[in-house]
Amino acid sequence: MADRPSPEEIILYAKDPKTKIATITFNRPEFLNAPTSAARLRYADLLRAVTVDNDVKVVVIRGVGANLGSGADLPEFMEGNDNPKARLAELRLEDDGVGEVTYPPKGSFRNGATISAWYANVAAGNRPLQECKKISIVEAKGYCYGWHFYQAADADIVISSDDALFGHPSFRYYGWGPRMWTWVQMMGLRKFQEMVFTGRPFTAEEMYQCNFLNRVVPREDLEAETAKYASACARNRPTDTIFQQKVFFEVFKQYQGEYMGSLLSAFFESMGGQIQHDEDDMDMHAAIDSGLADAVNDNDDKFPPDFRLSKSNRAKTD
Repeated sequence: MADRPSPEEIILYAKDPKTKIATITFNRPEFLNAPTSAARLRYADLLRAVTVDNDVKVVVIRGVGANLGSGADLPEFMEGNDNPKARLAELRLEDDGVGEVTYPPKGSFRNGATISAWYANVAAGNRPLQECKKISIVEAKGYCYGWHFYQAADADIVISSDDALFGHPSFRYYGWGPRMWTWVQMMGLRKFQEMVFTGRPFTAEEMYQCNFLNRVVPREDLEAETAKYASACARNRPTDTIFQQKVFFEVFKQYQGEYMGSLLSAFFESMGGQIQHDEDDMDMHAAIDSGLADAVNDNDDKFPPDFRLSKSNRAKTD
């Protein structure tokens, strides 16, 4: 497998006990802040620690560079298809003292469903903000796609720059995302159906109109606005009260079926390999074999400019 930065390099963490504000920073700007599987596990562990830590009341989540992030490390995920040990490591089963574990073989339903079901588990790093009992604020900018879109949906407050784009490339190239139930709840059914069926990203202004965002500000004001919200949240009520408030909101989300929805969308995503593609449809598995980047760009160009996922492709005129 290709050499990649360590989880500690990709996911930075700092806290200030005086202000009780912690910061998680995605630090892989040359790869659009894509986390590796190990980085996602670190992210989950950090948020579990934040919940316990008496020095933290608010956690701010942001990215280095121009973007919050464009999703997980897809090339690493595809490499894992031919490397069962990598899959076991992501499942925390490689060196945990349980003895030898054999990953389900290719061709079995469990081969794909095992990892898809894992993504519904908070420890996997896809939905740990759901169980974090401190106030979470996501600072969104540039691309907010895929895995990073999950974090925005799960956060308590989202402050966005006016140039941000939101969505999931999987809606166009695969059809499912593990957190679809949550997006329906946050965006509303009508608008989320539009995102899924067209595959197009939504602008910050559109997401604000969906009540997905709390504030939209110019890029140059983003950090200051986020700091203002974090400071106000940290000063408002005692940490015990915050914990109680978060329990209340978690009960409400589970009453709406958030975790059931994660399991359900994981099940449908597990069935993706059995989909029969239309004649002019892009087959993601074939595209990976032939060159994913070129295939994605060629497919993106087939859509109207304002429906395209890539910023550079959106800037083209037909």
